[in-house]
Amino acid sequence: MSNQPTNHPVTLCLWYDKDAEEAANFYAATFPGSKVGAVHKAPDDYPGGKQGDALTVDFTVLGIPCVGLNGGPTFPHSEAFSFQVHTDTQEETDRYWNAIVGNGGTESACGWCKDKWGLNWQITPRVLTDAAMGGDPVAAKRAFDAMMTMKKIDVAAIEAAVRGEAVGAA
Repeated sequence: MSNQPTNHPVTLCLWYDKDAEEAANFYAATFPGSKVGAVHKAPDDYPGGKQGDALTVDFTVLGIPCVGLNGGPTFPHSEAFSFQVHTDTQEETDRYWNAIVGNGGTESACGWCKDKWGLNWQITPRVLTDAAMGGDPVAAKRAFDAMMTMKKIDVAAIEAAVRGEAVGAA
């Protein structure tokens, strides 16, 4: 359904009830490397929509090509699919997290949150990923244990845990 020009071999199709265009505009305003492309109108009435309604919306999220399909409420998003966004600083982590949660989304545990359309996001500071993959199993466990107590990831607390310091003693 999409005529989105892209060099990517894959385009993610994300199913929305009826707000794909609103969601795409939010993502474009929130994440760098994101934009809204063409909005394709329905040529006729369809389940969940009328002729002339936005049927699909071409957009990118952090450079990843997507198409939003306004398909009605039949298939809601679930935690089985999420965007994992890697961040370098607490400021960047806070900016994305606060944008999603502050726009009608909800917090979850361990860096996960859900936007108001039900799409799941993992806002993951690289310090956490680096600790988990760094080859020091003791530091990885400390970082993991600290993460398990958090909703939004606290970069300073993860760094302190990696160093073996009490959380909050950074």
